[in-house]
Amino acid sequence: MTTGTNGATDAERGTRHAVTAAESGTRLDRLLAAALPQYSRSRLKALIEEGRVASAGATISEPSHRVKQGQSFAIFVPEALPAVPQGEAIALRVVYEDGDLIVIDKPAGMVVHPAPGNAEGTLVNALVAHCGASLSGIGGVRRPGIVHRLDKDTSGLMVAAKTDAAHAALSEQFAARTIERAYAALVWGRPVPPQGVIEGNIGRSARNRKKMAVIAHGGRAALTRYATDRAFGTAASLLECRLATGRTHQIRVHLAHRGHPVIGDPAYGGGLTPARQAAIGAAAAAAVRRLGRQALHARTLGFRHPGRQETLRFESALPHDINDLMDCLERI
Repeated sequence: MTTGTNGATDAERGTRHAVTAAESGTRLDRLLAAALPQYSRSRLKALIEEGRVASAGATISEPSHRVKQGQSFAIFVPEALPAVPQGEAIALRVVYEDGDLIVIDKPAGMVVHPAPGNAEGTLVNALVAHCGASLSGIGGVRRPGIVHRLDKDTSGLMVAAKTDAAHAALSEQFAARTIERAYAALVWGRPVPPQGVIEGNIGRSARNRKKMAVIAHGGRAALTRYATDRAFGTAASLLECRLATGRTHQIRVHLAHRGHPVIGDPAYGGGLTPARQAAIGAAAAAAVRRLGRQALHARTLGFRHPGRQETLRFESALPHDINDLMDCLERI
């Protein structure tokens, strides 16, 4: 067993383990639990599922993976976070709030909950300060009140719970897929047909453990419905996307898989290539650079209120940066 950086980020500790003949055929999570007694098996299982274990450069995301003699596994363990997130006086755009829940219009650039590299300045830190003791421990110490999440650079509507009962009821609605969620996505190209369904299991990318991908075997079932709201010639389109499932990076991964990545998304092929710049012109290309994030916005959120049992539905207008880009695309 050796320890070191092994390609880990500054916020991670890297560890390697080579499989012996006696260990061959063992489940990966059991192997690591025996080799790394300082971590619980449940902790190691979570690390595997998070894509933090790799072999020969490929991410291994199945705890039940059977290991072979001679294989070497790299395990990347995130730096420990404070046990309880601290409240921070961060301004929030509150769309709705009562004793059971709070609906926030999250800005792009805000991380939802503390994680390695983002221990402060998150939505959770802001909610702890805003809601006070009512939020304490709801949904877990590390993610108090959080029922669902948005990526750091995705803007739009989120709901957080303020009581255990509200958290349980909202989580049940998300699990039952009765929550209404619609996203505005500004994408490259013009989908054909203009509306449809994208299906494909999503799991960790074998090439990059920090990314997701549509995979042929394994992963989790995912379905996204899309409809074209507006087309800007053949260069770009504004889509409405509705989630039937809620996988990590689902809309971004599915649209990229279909050949229409979200504009400005560096992880999934949405960058400004020379061909794209030529198609949209200098002014729109400059607007893409100013955007500095994926053009994805959670604009509709609807659910049953866990206390009053009435349907609540909220809409969020497109933010200025996406509108500015669309104004430029209108002129191409």
